[in-house]
Amino acid sequence: MFSFKMPLTAALLAATLTIASHGTSFANDADFTLKNKTGYQIDEVYVAAASSKSWGRDIMGTGALADGSNVKITFPHGNGACMFDIKVKYNIDNTTAEWGNINLCETETISLFWDAKNQVSRALTE
Repeated sequence: MFSFKMPLTAALLAATLTIASHGTSFANDADFTLKNKTGYQIDEVYVAAASSKSWGRDIMGTGALADGSNVKITFPHGNGACMFDIKVKYNIDNTTAEWGNINLCETETISLFWDAKNQVSRALTE
């Protein structure tokens, strides 16, 4: 589990961190379950290769992820790639958060949390 301070109302909530995995390797399977425990709706989710300079398209499409809900994130990640960056966009003020260099081959679930009182966001992997 990692924590970092960031104001939720900022135009861009960005933190680059490596999320340590607590799971085992699943060959070339980089798909994962995203759990929203932030207290806010997540409108968009982006996953890009760690070396990419572009986020590409919102992989949630027209759907949204309500607080307390989960979604299976399935995306094209061929060539055995494992290291990815993740970006989410909340439904308030176009606020975003980013996490970088996540080994998704060793991660089944990512739970996102937000502590508004302490202005701390964290991601927990399983």
